[in-house]
Amino acid sequence: MTMSTSLKLGTVDEGAVPADRAAFLEPYHEGMSGPLKKKLMFRDEANGVWRSFQPVPGTMVHALQQFLKDSGFMPKANVDGIFGYATQAAVRLFQEYIRSVENDPSIGVPDGVAGPNTLNHVEKWRKDRSGKRHFVCAWGQTGAKRRSPEFQLWMALLKKANLYYAKHPDPILKQTESYPLPTDTQKMREWDLSPDTVHLIGIRRAQDVGAPKRANDDLFVLLIRGMVFKFWGSTDPNPGLADRADIPFLVEGQHHYKFGWHKISDNNTIYRALRPAGPGVLVFRDRNRDMALQDADIEQGLDKAPNTTINIHWSGIGTTNFSAGCQVLAGKSYLNHQRDLIDCAPFAAVSYPDLALGKTRGAYNVFADLVLTYAPPGVHTLRYTLGRDESLFLSNDWDERFVGAQVDKLRNMG
Repeated sequence: MTMSTSLKLGTVDEGAVPADRAAFLEPYHEGMSGPLKKKLMFRDEANGVWRSFQPVPGTMVHALQQFLKDSGFMPKANVDGIFGYATQAAVRLFQEYIRSVENDPSIGVPDGVAGPNTLNHVEKWRKDRSGKRHFVCAWGQTGAKRRSPEFQLWMALLKKANLYYAKHPDPILKQTESYPLPTDTQKMREWDLSPDTVHLIGIRRAQDVGAPKRANDDLFVLLIRGMVFKFWGSTDPNPGLADRADIPFLVEGQHHYKFGWHKISDNNTIYRALRPAGPGVLVFRDRNRDMALQDADIEQGLDKAPNTTINIHWSGIGTTNFSAGCQVLAGKSYLNHQRDLIDCAPFAAVSYPDLALGKTRGAYNVFADLVLTYAPPGVHTLRYTLGRDESLFLSNDWDERFVGAQVDKLRNMG
């Protein structure tokens, strides 16, 4: 592998360019609108950047992919010589792992580009671990037989919540249970409680307190492959950004989401996100226009039709809640599988313009790449369970103060 080479999204080994590019990209670009879906190019990180298939001599991409697979950063993707979305995600995870787990900042910004510096780190990894048992990274060693104690606690809480609220449904769950149409919002008996499923838990706070500019003050807990990662953002819409007064609030409960795209009609700002997996999720509206979700709004009932636009996406660095009803994650920081506080602020974009200046989506990329990389083979969905902080009374390990403390730690970096 030539160390002067930069491999990036769209790079293809000589002879590996797919004969039918449209067929190759079709599974990855599901959900894009017409003109974008027909571009036959890869959508990259920065604003307006699309990358075509770019052949390079030899088998450098194949060699990189084989390393990523062997070291546990790309366990299920094809080693096909095509630097696609899965390879980009694996490269970013490798870079993030070196930076945050091995505490080596010399890897630089985790941008998904395998340039000379990253390739040198690849060779160093190979050399340092040659012939040793621990060639595979800690993230790749986890799984059904190596679930962390904290992972087990969160799974137990999900099961307790399902049992408790099935017996004691609140007004929201009563409406969900009686909703007559197909929806991605699951009834209590449909909840997926398998530890092998990718779970995202959103914990909502102060949803009933009106605010003209709602902050990123909620916690997200990702349960994946026996590991726990925590992010922060908002489960509530920001009235200051919504284009209408009756803003939507996603109902509490479990929802079915899939890999997809946000801003699907915008050539310059479209990026990878999670979308409702089928007919849509259920929402309440701020009917009385008090910029909060209160009993009066719930009493007026759910929207008649499921909503297909309540995505799970990026919320800048976290200074502004960029949500008109979606579930949004801030890019400034996260807590990793060892509960270490990881700072992404030096390279995390505040908003879209920063992406054209070499910044990234920071912690949000870690979330998206973990989901893409470590979801079980053939699985393209996750279960998103939204609850309130007061529901933590069901836990013997945390209470509702826990969420505020975690968010404060993430937001203030300490």
